[in-house]
Amino acid sequence: MRDSNTDLRVIRTKESIRDALVELIDEKGFEAITVKDITTRAKINRGTFYAHYQDKFDLMTKCEEEIMLEMSRLVKQNFPGVIAALETNSPTATTFSFSVLIFEYLNENSDFMKAVLGRKGDLSFQTRLKDFMWKTLFGNNPNALIKEENLLVPGQYFASYVASAHIGVIQQWLDCGRKESPQEMARILSTFTVNGPFFAAGLKK
Repeated sequence: MRDSNTDLRVIRTKESIRDALVELIDEKGFEAITVKDITTRAKINRGTFYAHYQDKFDLMTKCEEEIMLEMSRLVKQNFPGVIAALETNSPTATTFSFSVLIFEYLNENSDFMKAVLGRKGDLSFQTRLKDFMWKTLFGNNPNALIKEENLLVPGQYFASYVASAHIGVIQQWLDCGRKESPQEMARILSTFTVNGPFFAAGLKK
């Protein structure tokens, strides 16, 4: 059995490394950061860093994977309810609740999300997020939210449009200091998603 104090120390060390990474991305951009920068900011030695990560790219990948894993867990837990609501033509409450959960999670991890999705962060993360959304929307399973054969436009364009729009809204919210609550953001995104941009613009009643 592992010592719980050791586990706690490891958790705290990883948190301080991640916090240092976020601060440094904001200050100088991911490309310019060195492992020495991270260890100095996190107040740890290089040996401690290399006990957990191979290099800064491995650190970034593992941080991103944690985010994706948690978002995937939220999707798996709540998606059956969303699909059931859509099939019964009463999507509003269920999809809204699901959106609130996602925005609450983004809110809890806002520093990292803002850093990694920003222009000084990791451009490949946006690609991975889009891929995640593609698999969530379509996937290779019978329970996918959208059946590709029902689409009125090619699937890759539909997925790209939806993913880019969602990520754009999230970036705007993070960049502007998260003035709106997760509930308000869920309402805004639902207005776009359920009713469409022309409705949101007041052009379509």
